[in-house]
Amino acid sequence: MSHLFDTYARMPVTLVRGEGAWLFDDQGTRYLDALSGIAVCSLGHAHPRIAGVIADQAATLIHTANIVHLREQEALAERLWKLSGLERVFLANSGAEAIECALKLARRHAHQLRGVDQPAVLVASDSFHGRTLAALSASGNPAIQDGFGPLVPGFVRVPYDDAQAAARAFAEHPEIVAVLVEPIQGEGGVRVPAAGYLGALRRLCDDHQALLILDEIQTGIARTGRWFAFQHEPGLRPDVVTVAKALGNGIPIGACLASEAVAALFTPGSHGTTFGGNPLACRVALEVLAIMDEERIPDRAARAGNRLVAALKRGIGDHPQVADIRGRGLMVGVELKQPCPELKDAAMARGLIINVTRGNTIRLLPPLIIDDEQVDQIAATVSEVVRNKFA
Repeated sequence: MSHLFDTYARMPVTLVRGEGAWLFDDQGTRYLDALSGIAVCSLGHAHPRIAGVIADQAATLIHTANIVHLREQEALAERLWKLSGLERVFLANSGAEAIECALKLARRHAHQLRGVDQPAVLVASDSFHGRTLAALSASGNPAIQDGFGPLVPGFVRVPYDDAQAAARAFAEHPEIVAVLVEPIQGEGGVRVPAAGYLGALRRLCDDHQALLILDEIQTGIARTGRWFAFQHEPGLRPDVVTVAKALGNGIPIGACLASEAVAALFTPGSHGTTFGGNPLACRVALEVLAIMDEERIPDRAARAGNRLVAALKRGIGDHPQVADIRGRGLMVGVELKQPCPELKDAAMARGLIINVTRGNTIRLLPPLIIDDEQVDQIAATVSEVVRNKFA
């Protein structure tokens, strides 16, 4: 009997080690990882440079309270500023904590600058922002909210990728002080919005003195072929961006990035964390970013993603049960016309790890270091399991 909470529908395999894009179970079976721990291990498993940094920092300094200066924190904040254009960084442990920081900034903005006593944040249907109470309240997924009411109030929901609906919401709800959206919805089915959608939200926020908050926890750190997904829209500058997942390649870390003006809403004592920004996590994140820069990982993700989508379209693009094949970079979804959760087991039986989101969309988030042969293997296996299911 397991003594763990029964909170995951675990697959019938015990993984014991990894190497690059491969994972190995306790029977010695090898699997190609097309999930990366849900967009986390973008540089693959057991990367020797990351392993070396972890060992070195563990023998130097792992943790101290955030009441002193830490060089690793300062260096990481500067690097994220240069990549994003946002001047200030709050370091946390996870994406959900980064979202909590962003929501608290929105409320500070409401009270201190807008004079709104009961502020609201505009969010999207089918969104996912995390499992803490505020983050799941912001999410557009009733399944993760079920049984946890009353939810945190202060959210107005509109359809994703619908700028007109957002404009109507602003007109009907003058208490809206921020917009929180994913540049590409992940759990919502790898939904890529139309060009100009984020820019339209930016203009609405400017017109209504609202903050534009982008949840880049899954899309950020090179996943979509740019350092951040919002950079696909020329000239766009959000007020706040949240990141996590790939930033630590498996070591827990999250960050809330904000403009100078927005970050000034917090003063000493406004917000904090015990473990966030510890030297170990920051040192690893710095090494992750250094490797990605040296190996031109954003460009590699873009090229590999184009190859993967093209191969999938050749394999099953005309299949009558395939509704769409879409994505950006190595964030790819294959939407089927009916539920297909069993396909993850069929893929694992063929040596491929995937998952299915929204019940009917195969989500592919492989390590950004995969080579052409591995890309082709992913496409061939996914095509095979889809054809077999609907034979």
